[in-house]
Amino acid sequence: MRLVTFWQSGKQRLGMVQGDLVLDVQTAAQALGIPAPADLHELIERGDEGFGAVQTLAARAEAQPELFVPLAGLPLAPCVPRPGKIFCVGLNYRPHAAEAGMAVPSEPVLFSKFANALSGSGQTVTLPAGAVQFDYEAELAIVIGRRVHQVTPGEAQAYIFGYCNANDLSARDLQFRSSQWLLGKSLDGFCPLGPWVATADEVPHPNRLAIRSWVNGEKRQDANTAEMIFDCGYLVSYISRYIPLDPGDIILTGTPEGVVMGYPPEERDQLWLKSGDTVEVEVEGLGRLITHLGAPE
Repeated sequence: MRLVTFWQSGKQRLGMVQGDLVLDVQTAAQALGIPAPADLHELIERGDEGFGAVQTLAARAEAQPELFVPLAGLPLAPCVPRPGKIFCVGLNYRPHAAEAGMAVPSEPVLFSKFANALSGSGQTVTLPAGAVQFDYEAELAIVIGRRVHQVTPGEAQAYIFGYCNANDLSARDLQFRSSQWLLGKSLDGFCPLGPWVATADEVPHPNRLAIRSWVNGEKRQDANTAEMIFDCGYLVSYISRYIPLDPGDIILTGTPEGVVMGYPPEERDQLWLKSGDTVEVEVEGLGRLITHLGAPE
């Protein structure tokens, strides 16, 4: 199942993607008299019952095409609109650690983003004044499905709801202003997620997925999640060993090589992201996350 969150009349609505169309879950539930989750987080929290309700709704809606809207042009919100916690993993690909001039970590390097950083696919993210070294990071994001605390890597898969594309946008000049990375990582809109969440049954091999990024159509990153130092199960296990994870929490699993920071210093000034640029991120099977960049008003 592929699930989007989209805007309609100033409110976020849950949609189920079927090909090039999206089923408006709330509208369909009202039209067909079938109770269904109001949003993604309710669906996740209701577990198998919520999942089954949406499946039943989709099957019944097939006979009523007016309940579907085109995916193209739909104003998308972050596909996970209200995560309680946003964990990010730094230096999780050896070539990225090398291009950053940092040691390969022996344990996951964790930092966070805040909810203000969320943005949806197709959204324009404003590049704030006071920074110039803007960078992209294509990442696979894990969406937690039920509360998890102190599980083994082998057990972790049972707690994952699904996966989505993420772009860990970064202002490097702010990120490295101190030893704490938060300032350059949690600017408004600097955590694009989307376009949809694919449930875990649709992604049987999350640790073997192609991952790519483009800037204005030029490919910048091209790798595979098989190159991660710490795979998805290990990350869920490691984080939950210390901090319980709740339904709807997300983990950005790190970026491969090819970011601007990894280019020779004499080339970076021409490559930092700027207003008018478009960044695209694609993890195999998860659609394409598109982010437009704009200047402050």
